[in-house]
Amino acid sequence: MAKSTKPLVAPNDARKLNGRDRTTLVLMAAIPLLLVGLLIWVPALATLGLSFTNWDGIGSVTDAKFVGVQNYVDAMTIYPAFWPAIWHNVVWLLGLFLVFTPLGMFLAVLLDKELRGTKFYQTAYYLPVVLSAALIGFIWQLMYSRDQGFINAVLGTSIDWYGDPNINLYAAIIANGWRHTGYIMLLYLAGLKGIDVSLREAAALDGASEARTFFRVIFPAMRTTNVLLLVITFIEGLRAFDIVWIINRGRNGLELISTLVTQNVAGEASRIGFGSALATIMLLLSSIFIIFQVRLQIKGDQ
Repeated sequence: MAKSTKPLVAPNDARKLNGRDRTTLVLMAAIPLLLVGLLIWVPALATLGLSFTNWDGIGSVTDAKFVGVQNYVDAMTIYPAFWPAIWHNVVWLLGLFLVFTPLGMFLAVLLDKELRGTKFYQTAYYLPVVLSAALIGFIWQLMYSRDQGFINAVLGTSIDWYGDPNINLYAAIIANGWRHTGYIMLLYLAGLKGIDVSLREAAALDGASEARTFFRVIFPAMRTTNVLLLVITFIEGLRAFDIVWIINRGRNGLELISTLVTQNVAGEASRIGFGSALATIMLLLSSIFIIFQVRLQIKGDQ
């Protein structure tokens, strides 16, 4: 007897969602949206609104006086720490972008070859990522200690790495780069694992070297991952805070936009309106790279 080829369920006979299913879908969409609104958008909009006031945190917000863009003007003209902080953020960003992001990508390429001991090295490189930035700051304080630090002991020097305003920024960047390298390595390694093996095989048959295969075949194929790493690096450079705050509260050569915000909002000065203006500037700078990444992602999908 010939077997019937008739489908068991016709497409137009699919079961419709019942009331309970619809409620579940609504809750799954509404709860995350509500959390994002309460935890992200409401504070962001409140910060934007406060940036146009002179509120000092004393009394009710309704007592604050509207000052327009005066806080922004003061930050860029008469606040002496603003432009040094901008420059320090740029240096921080360049350090991550030119040194530690490429280093993480290079380690990912090596580990992708499944060399002997790959699992051990992968764990060792990724270990700093699971540590908090504050803890990393304490660890590198031991490394940089002038009297008992490991680095001075090896070099036979007595350099105050965290105390000297001429070099403490670079010392903090290296400490942060130790963590950033492992993070980039993990993301890039995941992207490399998703590359079609046939691309490598085709390049090998054409006689391409390992370096040529990577730069001409693998790297362009990982366009989405490359853009993601670029955006992550820029945002990391702008929101650097924990390590610097652990070192010296963002003073004596380590001024960053994030530390200036904390000093004005939560410090003794208690200039919440002015600190909110600094936070808004940092938010706008970060949004530039986020919008850039989203636009590239949309173009890639199209």
